[in-house]
Amino acid sequence: MIDPMRAHEPLGATHHGGAIELGSPDSNAGNRIASSEAWIGLGGLLVTGLIIALAAAHTSLLLPASLRSLRPVSTWLFGAFTHVELNIGLAGIIAVLVSMFLFYALTLRAVQHLSRRAVLISIAALNALVLLAPPLLSTDLFSYIAYGRLGSTYGVNPYLHGPNVIAFDPLYHLVGAQWTHTPTAYGPLFTALSYPLAGLDIAANVFAYKAVAAISCLAIVVLVWQAAQLRGLDPVKAVALVGLNPVIVIYGVGGGHNDLLMLAILVAAIYVLLRQREGTGGAMIIAATAVKLTAGVLLPFAVAASAGRRVATSGRARIIGGAALAAAVFGALGLIMFGSGTFHLLGTLSNIQGQGGLHSIPGFILTAIGLKQYNGLVGDILHVAYAISIVWLVRKVWIGEMDWITAAGWATVGLLVSAGLLMPWYIAWLIPLAALSTDRRLWLTAIGLTSLGLTSL
Repeated sequence: MIDPMRAHEPLGATHHGGAIELGSPDSNAGNRIASSEAWIGLGGLLVTGLIIALAAAHTSLLLPASLRSLRPVSTWLFGAFTHVELNIGLAGIIAVLVSMFLFYALTLRAVQHLSRRAVLISIAALNALVLLAPPLLSTDLFSYIAYGRLGSTYGVNPYLHGPNVIAFDPLYHLVGAQWTHTPTAYGPLFTALSYPLAGLDIAANVFAYKAVAAISCLAIVVLVWQAAQLRGLDPVKAVALVGLNPVIVIYGVGGGHNDLLMLAILVAAIYVLLRQREGTGGAMIIAATAVKLTAGVLLPFAVAASAGRRVATSGRARIIGGAALAAAVFGALGLIMFGSGTFHLLGTLSNIQGQGGLHSIPGFILTAIGLKQYNGLVGDILHVAYAISIVWLVRKVWIGEMDWITAAGWATVGLLVSAGLLMPWYIAWLIPLAALSTDRRLWLTAIGLTSLGLTSL
């Protein structure tokens, strides 16, 4: 059970104090109640996931904005449930997502009363449901397809031009209006992977990206399970936090977001680092960064963690060497395929982050209190504070005062809080790190930020 008063204890800790003894009638009754809570939570997650999957094709607000006016809805672009003419409206969406979060929290509260089979089957079922639904709540997936077509079909550098240069392509009207002039903000590995998919028709492309997201989600679950065992944590609790997370399932898999591919590679890096395969771990961190730059946050913590070992020098050298080799490989890939275009990536990201406004924590707060004119200033202050916090956290790991996965988790929290543009699926970046952390406060923060993500339609 999640207890804020014991936030300092490891996730696997149990409390034996108090008057209640194991085997007493009160204890047995409490166990039965907790078991009922767990099964109600798990069942509620499946029911709410099913409602979203069944209703999406005919509930406009669950669809990406560019897909809402497209008719007929009988095409495969709208998923496998188009014959179910269920429209739950805005009130229904709010009720379902709020309920889904509450069921998620209830499941985590009593997850120790669930079998591993029940948790894993439920994770697989939720993934299957949203995979068969239409793309949910975001147009990003159509941008992925557009960038692939820019380069593969039309010979246009996606790092220098946005989808507006192929306005004649049938896909163009599905790209989010605010992103039509924006070049790709993704790493060269992901952009290169989008090229082979460009020849598929739109519906096939959509479900190819959703399938990649679903497979990535399941890979994350498997890797978190293995890593949790290496860390001495309860693997069922760890994978429940990740695999049942509504933001990961509804936004990540439902929206076909590449964040899950990035996380799958990153969690694989954590796993191999825990197995003390430092060179491979360093290379995989860079591979994840070549999908989405966010993954690079983990590298300094991995390097700092190796400083606390007796084989510190060789450990650090292997991590840095593996990272350097991978950076050279993916840098060469970028130059060969995109020329100097990848040099514009940071500028594109900076421009995108500058457009956050209300879609960021500081921007929302400042607008709510009537001080939105200070958004730029506050953003600059937060960025400086974040850089300082990274240095402080890395130092704590270096001198052995903080666990490196926990520190990377708090660094990710800082990144989310200070971001100029915070999209709901960005919360997924934190969840696997929290699942593998021994800090219950990070676990609770991940749950709290999940609730924030689900309210950010």
